[in-house]
Amino acid sequence: MGQLKRMAVFAEVVAAGSLTAAARHLGMTPSAVSQHLRQLEGALGLALLHRSTRKLTLTEAGARYIEGCTAMVAAARAADQALARHRDEPEGELRIAAPIGFGGLLAQALAPLRNHPRLTLRLLLDDALIDLIEERVDIALRAGSQPDSSLVARKLGRMDAQMCAAPAYLAERGWPRTPQDLAAHDWLGGRPSSNGAETLVLHNQGGEQVTVQVSSRAHASQVTALHALCVEGWGISVVVSDDDRRALADGRLVPVLPGWQLPDLPVYAITPRRGEQPAKVRHALALLAAHFEQLPRQGL
Repeated sequence: MGQLKRMAVFAEVVAAGSLTAAARHLGMTPSAVSQHLRQLEGALGLALLHRSTRKLTLTEAGARYIEGCTAMVAAARAADQALARHRDEPEGELRIAAPIGFGGLLAQALAPLRNHPRLTLRLLLDDALIDLIEERVDIALRAGSQPDSSLVARKLGRMDAQMCAAPAYLAERGWPRTPQDLAAHDWLGGRPSSNGAETLVLHNQGGEQVTVQVSSRAHASQVTALHALCVEGWGISVVVSDDDRRALADGRLVPVLPGWQLPDLPVYAITPRRGEQPAKVRHALALLAAHFEQLPRQGL
């Protein structure tokens, strides 16, 4: 490493034209610069500079050697600049993993990143959890309580859990009037269990809480499939995707027991490593946090 430093000093001396000017640029004394040059020439066994009282000129060996030294310094500066851009300006590939239902949210929240031409975006949308390290994920969005782990979780907000169903299903099976009525209905999207049952805990604005057990009619690994099942009248589901919200807006789905809600789900941004993050991650986290702060309480 000492030889590399001496090569850099030699390149600066040649560029500056004198030991004094080079010393000033390097923040060293002229005697220290001269010592580095003597050590370099001693290690090489060749003189690199002709020294006179008025100027320095390259020897034939110095003329051959300076090209490599200058290229080395230029490469080091380029590496510093590239790292500075990585630290200060979003660039490279930003890899974000999230459930499929978060696709629309990510498109909206991260829209300002379009203004960074050195940045590319890769969204890994899957309702199944993926290995963040293996997939080189920068940020993962996850809903629900997070287990303690080496991953770093930052809470972004909460999403309301509103139940919904297709009008055709409710016309056939009847409208639930109380939480207890849900026990006689088909439930979509719960975690499969040995007996197909799931326990729901609902609350209203008055603080009343009710526990009811429902029968799971259908399960799917992706929310798009659950949405399709709900629209086709397979049972009651929970609003979790943009498709669900659009269907509620146009009447293909309607709210069920709007006075009662399941517990809100916290939403976290997960990063696989601690410490200082590159600019692309910092900017994305800031945009996501700002987006969640602006969301209405009706959900995502």
